[in-house]
Amino acid sequence: MKTFSATPKDIEKSWVLIDADGLVVGRLAALIATRLRGKHKPSFTPHMDDGDNIVVINAGSVVFTGNKRAGKEYFWHTGYPGGIKSRTAEKILDGKHPERVLQKAVERMLPRGPLARKQMKNLKVYAGPEHPHEAQNPVKLDVAALNPKNARSA
Repeated sequence: MKTFSATPKDIEKSWVLIDADGLVVGRLAALIATRLRGKHKPSFTPHMDDGDNIVVINAGSVVFTGNKRAGKEYFWHTGYPGGIKSRTAEKILDGKHPERVLQKAVERMLPRGPLARKQMKNLKVYAGPEHPHEAQNPVKLDVAALNPKNARSA
C-alpha cells in the first residue's frame, strides 16, 4: 500500500462563507487556519495548497474572552532604534481596519514560508456584511453551532 500524496490535479477547492458576528477570535482563527491548510480533508498533503477559499464577513464584530479586548497588545517595530510600537486590540477593532485582528490571528497560526503566504491569499476578510464573492456560491459554515464556546455575547 502506497502513501497518498496530492498533486495539483487532485486538488479540489471549495468556497466557504463564515459570519464572524459574536464569535471568539482565537477559536475562529484556529478553525480558519485548519481549513486554509486543508487539514480537514483526508487528502491533506503538507507541501501542497489544498485548503479551501474562505470568506469571512462581519469581522469587525468579533469578540475576545476575558479582558483581552482592553489588555491584549499588538507590537511592531519601525526599524529605528527605540522604535517599538504597540496598539491594543480595542483600538484596532474600533479603528479603520477592524478585520486585521482576525487576519493577523490566522496568519500567526500558519507555519511561516512561501506556502503560508500563498494560503493566506485564499482568505478574504471583510469588516461588514457585504462581500464581492457571491458568484463563487460559497457554502455557509455555522461556526457558532459547532461548539457553544465559539460564540460569546459582547
